[in-house]
Amino acid sequence: MFGKLKEKLKSWLSKNKKVVEETPKEEKPTKEKKARVKKEKKKTPIPKPTKEEAIEPSKEEATKDILEESLEETIKAPVDSGGFFSRFKKRLTNERFDELFEELEMILLQNNVAYSAVAAIRESLAQKLIGKNPKDVNLSEELKSSIEELLLDPPNFIKTIKDSLKEKSPFVILFAGINGSGKTTTIAKVANLLQKNKLTVCLAAADTFRAASIEQIQQHADKLKINLIKKDYGSDPASVGFDAIQYAKKHHINVVLIDTAGRMQNKDSLMREMEKIVRVNKPDMKIFLGESITGNDATEQAKAFDDSINIDGIILSKADVDEKGGTAISVSQVTGKPILFLGVGQSYDDLEIFKKEKLIEKLGL
Repeated sequence: MFGKLKEKLKSWLSKNKKVVEETPKEEKPTKEKKARVKKEKKKTPIPKPTKEEAIEPSKEEATKDILEESLEETIKAPVDSGGFFSRFKKRLTNERFDELFEELEMILLQNNVAYSAVAAIRESLAQKLIGKNPKDVNLSEELKSSIEELLLDPPNFIKTIKDSLKEKSPFVILFAGINGSGKTTTIAKVANLLQKNKLTVCLAAADTFRAASIEQIQQHADKLKINLIKKDYGSDPASVGFDAIQYAKKHHINVVLIDTAGRMQNKDSLMREMEKIVRVNKPDMKIFLGESITGNDATEQAKAFDDSINIDGIILSKADVDEKGGTAISVSQVTGKPILFLGVGQSYDDLEIFKKEKLIEKLGL
């Protein structure tokens, strides 16, 4: 997982850590330099202060003291480092930072990290590095910190549901996404997780548009031994969700999972239909399901669905075969919503709770 991005980041870090080695080291002042300091001090004899001056030094003396300290610093500094002003040269400048980040920016963009996320990483790194002595900087740790800042910690999924059930039942979850993203299989994985946590579940086949969609979700329902509420193809999707909620209330079922037709985010009529499903069924949680491997497409889809129905969380499928990792880094930053789970295989148990520490670890940082 994330192998390509991990390799590129490792290479960039290894190369740019050399900036620390190139920084001039401080040298202890030699006897000759100490003698020069004393000689400079003798050139300008300091008159003895009066009693009043001894109590409060004059502005001229204060200035002279500052100049003498500066002169001493100049002499103490290595001859080839530029003297007193070398202290500023040892700081990472804007120009040097731009050089360092230029390659990193290309690495991130080529590995499906959204431009806005790259810009956020740049701003964060700039604050951490510019003006700092490279010897005091751990480049790997600063990059790790900047990426972590983009990621949101998800709420405890099971606890959220159980806490809500104390107030009302059933807890309704709607799943949105486009065709081919693994939405129906992921719904089955979530149902399996809920059952393992002693919660009863029923499914709503609100995808009444795609051919064979009802048969597909029926197979999952049969394997998990849970009820599926369905209607004929072409039926109003919102009414299917409504019937499932009424069924759950009547049979004291804890959670209703609503499958919906895959929609292209730029199809206004389909998005309006999704908005109707939300309006009629008032789900407690709206989850966007996207494919990790589609990169910026998944990020843009998540943003479009969030703009339309205000999603609450994200599940990324096929994360186990995603070599680039840009979607996982970007999608929370773009939408402001947390990743809840990563799909990491085909079995019902292959649903991994998202933890940003694990993602950073997979990136080798």
